Amino acid sequence: MDQKESTRPKLSRESLREALKIFAFVKPYRWQFIAGLVLLFLSSTVFLVFPKIIGQMLDVAQGLSPNVDLWQIGMWLVGVLVFQAVVSYFRVLMFAEVSEKGTADIRVALYKRLISQPIVFFEKSRVGELVSRVTNDVEKLYNTFYFILAEFIRQIIILIGGIGVLLIMSPRLAGVMLATFPLIVIGAMAFGRWVRKLSKERQDQLGQSNTILDETLQSIHAVKAFTNELFESRRYAKSNDSVVRVSMRYAKGRAVFSVFIITMLFGALFFVIGYGMYMVQTGQITAGQLISFVTYTAIIGGAIAGLGNFYTELVGAVGATERVREILNSQSEAEKRPANQRVVGHLRGDVSFNNVHFAYPTRSDVEVLKGVSFDIPSGKKVALVGQSGAGKSTLMQLLLQFHFPDQGQILVDGHAIDNYDLESYRQNFAIVPQEVILFGGTIRENILYGKPEATEAEIVAAAQKANAWDFIRTFPEGLETIVGERGIKLSGGQRQRIAIARAILRDPAILLLDEATSSLDAESEKTVQDALNNLMEGRTSIIIAHRLATIRDVDCIFVLEGGRIVEQGTHEELSALHNGVYSSLAKLQFEPVLG
Repeated sequence: MDQKESTRPKLSRESLREALKIFAFVKPYRWQFIAGLVLLFLSSTVFLVFPKIIGQMLDVAQGLSPNVDLWQIGMWLVGVLVFQAVVSYFRVLMFAEVSEKGTADIRVALYKRLISQPIVFFEKSRVGELVSRVTNDVEKLYNTFYFILAEFIRQIIILIGGIGVLLIMSPRLAGVMLATFPLIVIGAMAFGRWVRKLSKERQDQLGQSNTILDETLQSIHAVKAFTNELFESRRYAKSNDSVVRVSMRYAKGRAVFSVFIITMLFGALFFVIGYGMYMVQTGQITAGQLISFVTYTAIIGGAIAGLGNFYTELVGAVGATERVREILNSQSEAEKRPANQRVVGHLRGDVSFNNVHFAYPTRSDVEVLKGVSFDIPSGKKVALVGQSGAGKSTLMQLLLQFHFPDQGQILVDGHAIDNYDLESYRQNFAIVPQEVILFGGTIRENILYGKPEATEAEIVAAAQKANAWDFIRTFPEGLETIVGERGIKLSGGQRQRIAIARAILRDPAILLLDEATSSLDAESEKTVQDALNNLMEGRTSIIIAHRLATIRDVDCIFVLEGGRIVEQGTHEELSALHNGVYSSLAKLQFEPVLG
């Protein structure tokens, strides 16, 4: 048994009780759900009338029911069909309303809970897995609400009702059928599951073989450069030999399954029919009753097989509810914080780091910050400089409360930042990253992301200050221009200026600039830098920069190395330090290379 088989969820009492909690999302639509169940019961019960009518028609045709003619039975059949159609139509509508609205509520609740998780949650989770929970797992729940649950209940009603009808029609023949046919059907289901497992093994092995083919063709230059054609041919042939071995096991399984179906399943059915023929011959039942009985037997066999399949689907749905509830039951970022926190309006922007130590939870053995302390007065512009991994971006993440210090304290306006209400605190920040990722809507929507309630005049003013209005109005659609996925239809400089306009519109107390111009050409960099200067005016600004030319005019530069601040001062002061870290970086960037 492979790992996937061993970890498959079981439909235990505990797991079922937990899974039923997901029905809280169905509660607002409980009357539609109850109505659907009632209609389902009526539909399933009426379905059991059809075999009886078929048998009755045969008896009438043979003259065994002189009080009824075929015309009357035909009218009954039409009436039953019309009733069945009406009931089925409204049943489908009821379950559709429950499933569509219920799963929509689950998706919204799941998304809301997902985006409220702390950053560390996303650092520990794969995006693909999270997307799968919102899409695939919820789709399984949709199928459960809409189809699987209804069909599971239908098959139970048909099974119980069908057996009941058979016992009433002919207890002796029903006993023969129940002693043989259900056991054979269950055996066929077990054989079928075994054959499906062999089929999956074959597909997996074939997938591994195709992987070799794909890798070889994509890396054909390396294969030929290292003259490994023979090696790859042998590797592919060996993989195909494994495919053949698994395929032959699969073929033997199918052969055994075919023998079982022909000899056992049909044998049991013919045995029941043969015994029924004997009862017809001896006058114990009529031919019409036998036809009805055989039809009921086939329906019961289908119900047993259906219950097995739907049981598997329900087990899968239980697994889906576990993954969905894992997120729904998790605490959001705000819920993990103490109650009665300080709600703030517009902060002044005084920032202090006091002996801050920090290591990321995903790699707690590596300390990124080792006792960092500095002060930034309100309205000042400071820069963080250092090699990659020195801790520059980490300082910004701590200030935004994406993470929390292991030791030390961070103060804003004289108060520890974890005492502030998180939402009102973060509303005082704006960030312009190195790689701006815009949303796939319009330019207007992307700028409004900084302040959704802004007026048209405020949007235009922000775009003008960001040096973005000139290129925006050249587009035929202006602010309604679609930027494309991740802003792909705009140039790098245009995306940066849209991000700056968004930050200007937000009017933050504290501005964070993370390599905002490092990926731009010289002309775009000048335009964007002018926009950044407009943005930084009159507010606390923290800049991460590798290009030292962009931070010559800041009030203070903090140089980080190995998680510590090793130098601080203005550009002129640090450049004057012989053998200093900053002066070494400045010489590399500013002095011409002699050759």
